[in-house]
Amino acid sequence: MRKFWIDTDTASDDAVAILMALQAPDVEVLGISVVAGNVPVDMGCQNAGYTVEVCEKNVPVYRGTALPLSREPSYAYFFHGPDGMGGMNYPATKTPIQTGGVEAMVNAIRKNPGEITLVTLGPLTNIANALALAPDIAKKVKICYLMAGAACTVGNVTPAAEYNVWFDPEAAYAVYHSGMKMVQVGWELCRGEANISDSEQADLRAIGTRRAEFAIDCNRQAVATNKKWLGDPSLPLPDPVTMAIALDPGIARRQGDYYVDIAYGQANTDGMTIVDERNVLQKPKTVTVVWEIDVPAWKRMLRESLL
Repeated sequence: MRKFWIDTDTASDDAVAILMALQAPDVEVLGISVVAGNVPVDMGCQNAGYTVEVCEKNVPVYRGTALPLSREPSYAYFFHGPDGMGGMNYPATKTPIQTGGVEAMVNAIRKNPGEITLVTLGPLTNIANALALAPDIAKKVKICYLMAGAACTVGNVTPAAEYNVWFDPEAAYAVYHSGMKMVQVGWELCRGEANISDSEQADLRAIGTRRAEFAIDCNRQAVATNKKWLGDPSLPLPDPVTMAIALDPGIARRQGDYYVDIAYGQANTDGMTIVDERNVLQKPKTVTVVWEIDVPAWKRMLRESLL
């Protein structure tokens, strides 16, 4: 069994990504740590716990960091709804929420050196705090898949920045410069053909399982907002795309290794991921950047997780 640890700011697309990992037959999710981002950390814990219930699994959920390293939070209710789950108002989770998410992550990595695949679906505050607490874990993580950034393209919260990095760019800077083996899956990879069209959503919901209905229903606010705000045709699922690549790296059809830096503190570029695609700086290539995915394979994996 492959060992995963998921770090998440659980809102609607995070929930689908968590679901995919929990349904993977060859994956053991050792824990889920929650960070502030799309929603406040306690709301994210509720959403993560409820997702675990929907999947009928027994996986520990931990409360992590409640605030960015050095700035005020800016939640994404406008995109994910007032509860982060499309306004579905799901019942309170029965999954116990434990404290000490950062410490739990560190302990799991130290107990399983070279074995844990770390998948980050939200801002990188928990990961930065874990690295500050235990710098040795950077070399003990097998690989870290980051839903982060926008590689040489437009952002989704400013013209230059993707939300997860923009929410806490200081944390992202620390993680990107940690020496951990990282794969960046940018938000741009879930756009265009990788979007889940209206007809595809209907087809998935018609599967009729609790998981299928949950996956589509909790994203209803995201669908409406995405069409109005970004002009994309339907439902973007950046976190599930990231999880799909973590579960099957072959879904990444084109990728490369680059030096990647994080801009912070300047109004126009705050939170920008700077990919040195042409190796202009001649610095160590520390991050694998995914440029293109196998869209049919990604959509097949999503469907199979909902059956």
